[in-house]
Amino acid sequence: MNGPRCCSSWQGRASDARSGISAGGKKRRLLQPNKKIVGVLLVVAIGQVIGWGTIGLLAVVGRQVAADLHMDISAVFAGNSTFYVVTGLCAPFLAKPFTRFGARRVMIAGTVIGVPGFVLLSLSHGPVLYFAAWVILGTAGGATLATATYILLNEIAGRGARRAIGAMMLVTGLSSSIFWPTTSFLSGALGWRGTCLVYAGMLVLVCLPLYVFGLPRRPERTDDVGSAVPVAGEPRIVRKSTFYLIVSATVLCAFVTFGLSATIIELLKAEGLSPTQAVTFGSMLGVIQVSARGLDFLGGGRWDGITTALIAASTLVAAILLLMIGGGSHWMIAAFILLYGLGSGALAVARATIPLVFYDNVEFAKATSRIAMPLNLISAASPPILVGLLANFGSNAVLGFAMLCSGAALLMLYWLSRHRPTGPEPGAYKH
Repeated sequence: MNGPRCCSSWQGRASDARSGISAGGKKRRLLQPNKKIVGVLLVVAIGQVIGWGTIGLLAVVGRQVAADLHMDISAVFAGNSTFYVVTGLCAPFLAKPFTRFGARRVMIAGTVIGVPGFVLLSLSHGPVLYFAAWVILGTAGGATLATATYILLNEIAGRGARRAIGAMMLVTGLSSSIFWPTTSFLSGALGWRGTCLVYAGMLVLVCLPLYVFGLPRRPERTDDVGSAVPVAGEPRIVRKSTFYLIVSATVLCAFVTFGLSATIIELLKAEGLSPTQAVTFGSMLGVIQVSARGLDFLGGGRWDGITTALIAASTLVAAILLLMIGGGSHWMIAAFILLYGLGSGALAVARATIPLVFYDNVEFAKATSRIAMPLNLISAASPPILVGLLANFGSNAVLGFAMLCSGAALLMLYWLSRHRPTGPEPGAYKH
């Protein structure tokens, strides 16, 4: 669709090189388009904070829901697992709509789908309607959260998508800090059912207008921002094996970070901390993770997603090793929290930006949608797996398995770093 513009862009860059345009001039030109996406970033950040914040309501009202529906608390929290599973299963089917209609239209449709999900959740009186509501919300999440925004920002920002994604994740990392107290206040005033209805109204009155009127209908890619098309006769191809390595490394890192984050309090108790101490240490994670995203954003123009992932995965391995040999020392636990927070925070950005190294606009949408399925499935599966290991075999089994996964991911990321695409920038690659 944008072929002629992209070809023109490629030729323009070649012309710039021949005419000797200075690096400073090129830098000024590259900085200009970033100003145009500030409004888009604001819209997306608000939508993502609302999306993730409302989906996380069970962390606050889970026990109320369990008592009202006469369900076990673990069954209630399985609603979140259902959400992630459905989101992952929907991802491959959304690849074609993303590439055909663009992320904006898909996000609008997903927001509309999410409204009856919250309404049905508010009306549920047993497990059937309860889980049906989470299936609907999972479908909506696949079309509006995370993957959709990465694709949208890549459509608009091209090579600048990495910094745009990093900027967005700085804000969305605070969604629980904003919405947990909001949910607590609303549930105290209206009950959990009324809270669900308020969140349905928020999708209609806030998110939907923002996406309809605040996002560009047809993102235009400027010469310096659009992904380049390879020179005719010199196609570049990303092999299937490379794609599978990206998926494997991403999934292994996610297994460790999602699993450990969900079990961190119980893990620290098993290492000898009191419940109060475990909560105190664990509460530091959020701030450290957001700080890591901030550091990556500040330096985002100097390295790519693979470099971020390499450093983060190495930090993760070091953190796990410290906890394994620390013997319950408070200093070692503090060092673990610091390194784990930095590593897991940076990996959250890397998961979204590694595909940018290899794929252009259209192929990025396809690849990201395909990666989303195993990523969401592992996000749902990792907490119960690690909790089971902790309960039956102790903290050493959890840490040993986490070390094995992190080490394997690190080796895969190193291989990917050695096989980056050559040339000025990634082209229209296909796997």
